[in-house]
Amino acid sequence: MRTLYMRIIVITMLIMILSAIIAFLGTNVYYQYYLKPKNDEKVTSVAHNIVTIYENNNSQTISDYLQDMAALGYTFYLADNSGNAQLFGEPFDSTDIEPATVDHVLDGDTYHGIAEYPWKPFVTGFFDNKLQNTIGVPVNANGKQYALFVRQNTVQQFGEMRLFLAVMLGLLIVFSFLLVLTSTRFIVKPIDKLTAATRKISAGNYHIKLNVGRRDEIGRLARDFQQMSDNLAQTEEKRQEFVSNVSHEIQSPLSSIQGFSQALREEEMTEDERRRYLSIIENESRRLSQLSRQLLTLSSLDDDMQANEMTDINLQQQLRDVVAASEWLWRDKEIAVELETVPEKVYGHPKLLHQVWTNLLTNAIRYSTSSGTVKIHGKTDKNRVIVTVQDNGIGIREVDIPHLFERFYKTDKARTRTDKSTGLGLSIVKKIIELHDGSITVESTPGEGSKFHVMLPNV
Repeated sequence: MRTLYMRIIVITMLIMILSAIIAFLGTNVYYQYYLKPKNDEKVTSVAHNIVTIYENNNSQTISDYLQDMAALGYTFYLADNSGNAQLFGEPFDSTDIEPATVDHVLDGDTYHGIAEYPWKPFVTGFFDNKLQNTIGVPVNANGKQYALFVRQNTVQQFGEMRLFLAVMLGLLIVFSFLLVLTSTRFIVKPIDKLTAATRKISAGNYHIKLNVGRRDEIGRLARDFQQMSDNLAQTEEKRQEFVSNVSHEIQSPLSSIQGFSQALREEEMTEDERRRYLSIIENESRRLSQLSRQLLTLSSLDDDMQANEMTDINLQQQLRDVVAASEWLWRDKEIAVELETVPEKVYGHPKLLHQVWTNLLTNAIRYSTSSGTVKIHGKTDKNRVIVTVQDNGIGIREVDIPHLFERFYKTDKARTRTDKSTGLGLSIVKKIIELHDGSITVESTPGEGSKFHVMLPNV
């Protein structure tokens, strides 16, 4: 049973056989405790009627009378007190009977052999054609006492019905087996498709379409598998895009460093040119260093943070520290930073949240015009703390907002090497906030500025 198809067939056959055995045992028990007493009562009544009719109208011999009655579907065994016996009708499979039983019937008692017949689990007594399984009644013929044992001839009375039931049972087994083969193939076929699709995915082919229209568990499994395949395809596309972006971000400063390094080898170069080239090499090296740090940060964030690193944070003080640390940036662009009242405490990772505020404030300063204003304010809303970083800079186009937190995404594709941004800052911000069970939203109008709303659970 190496395949699911064979496993289902074998298990189904075993269930059918076991069900048949249990049904037979149940039917046999039903016969023993309910039908057998009724059958005994019915045959006893028939036996007494046969005797009564004969004794009230003895125009023919007992032998002729019983021979005629046997044609109606009964078997008779007539015994006298001398040990002689006659059989009328189909013979019994066994004529063994206790002599004392015959004597009791000759004395006028009724023998209830059907009701007293021993129970056997796999033999239904109704069809057991033995002399012990009869009804015995006394009968007087021509002044002589006889013991008459009566049993219905099941072969004669139920012969056609037994053949009908046998044919029906045979056809039932054959058609059941054929239907099991067909239905099992119908059940297993979608699983075969899923197995083939699994092999394709393991080989790296994530673009799979499963045409399974069923609404049962297998259909739901196929739809979930299709969704998983689509998600893997999207993940693979993002992975390839990420690798491409990383390669591009690294290759560009490396090319600059290499080019300007070769230029420095030239002997004919003014001191100003040499300093400018060295400055470019230094800036590109810093950008590479910043890129590597941010990639390491994203990698560590993907592994989640430890719960024991979480603590209560004085939010007002942390924001003051961030504003003070970035003073050289906003003073250089002559930008005013206004820190308004914010909720006193939040619960989180101090270093990671410090990086969130630093990234958001740095972006607000970078994309604000000279002599502009950056505002930081917050409030408590039910069970959330909302911190807003607002600038009046260049703003963000609506089409760019849904992609703003994607890794290496830049709103201005033309800004490449002259911009110190790596396109990872907002990705890091979003990841940190999600690790704190929070969220971040953006409101922006091109030419008027942007608002970044950070929502964190309240302490």
